[in-house]
Amino acid sequence: MSRLDPSGLRPQGEASFDQFGRRIEYLRISVTDRCNFRCLYCMPQEGLQWLPKSDIFSYEEIADVVSQLAPLGLRRIRITGGEPTIRPNLDALIRLLRAVPQVDDIALSTNGVRLPQVAGLYRDAGLDRVNMSADSLRPDRIAAIARRNLGFDPIVSATAARDAGLNPIKLNVVVMRGINDDEIVDFARLTLEHEWHVRFIELMPVGEMRDLTFEHVVPSSEVLDRIASLGALQPASAPARGNGPATYFRLADAAGTIGVITPMTHTYCASCNRVRLTADGRLRTCLFGDHEVDLRTPLRSGEALAPYFRRALEEKPREHALLQLRVGGLRALSQVGG
Repeated sequence: MSRLDPSGLRPQGEASFDQFGRRIEYLRISVTDRCNFRCLYCMPQEGLQWLPKSDIFSYEEIADVVSQLAPLGLRRIRITGGEPTIRPNLDALIRLLRAVPQVDDIALSTNGVRLPQVAGLYRDAGLDRVNMSADSLRPDRIAAIARRNLGFDPIVSATAARDAGLNPIKLNVVVMRGINDDEIVDFARLTLEHEWHVRFIELMPVGEMRDLTFEHVVPSSEVLDRIASLGALQPASAPARGNGPATYFRLADAAGTIGVITPMTHTYCASCNRVRLTADGRLRTCLFGDHEVDLRTPLRSGEALAPYFRRALEEKPREHALLQLRVGGLRALSQVGG
């Protein structure tokens, strides 16, 4: 007979569910709050007050968290930031995570700037796939949106990831009216030749990004209408590996797919399967909620994390409050890796 957890609700060692019956198997891990970009929708131009180095989890501490939570049902990991590739020796963390037996998928979210240099190294360490932000295909506009000119070319970076064997490759485009929405068709056209998954994300105005408002939001229905100028869109299956809430479509004979992610017009909270670990060791159960559980203190004092994880899931909210302009104290999306 299976042992029950302290609440008496379900057997230990099996999949973990929150209070609404959602299976939680996906952990997004922020390894740094810093970034080499200052994207309009993500971080204030002047940056933020950075976390003290002593507060940030070491790679060994991150691996310890995953090793303790994986037996409770976590199977999928995503490494995020800030910008994770600017933290030195990230391949060392990937190797540690790859060694956790229950983990079967390790992904990376990145702005893509360093992919030509590190894609092969990360793949050799055990990384499976990559999501890359790409908000424009035009060099001057890339620099304007990022508020940094680092010579980033999204096609070069995505190709480097592909050549390293990081598949599937997903390009994430945050659509902003009057800023980059005139490139929607250009991005969609990439899927005709490349086996890439281009996902259009509705802008989420949060925190101190006061220059971007709901007037800049382009509904995904409008995005799909514009793409229809290239031809009829048919529903498509999601990529073979993926944790996200995108709905996918495909143009006739296209090598890749087109996805839409709709946090503003159609929330996907009912199927949420994730929690987030901040760079300083707090477990956030909702991107735009204010609920979080401190894991750093018990970890560093030698306590088991399972009770804290179970309590966090029992308190995970039903849905986010973004549409009510409540964003859980976030000043910027970069604080939690999106």
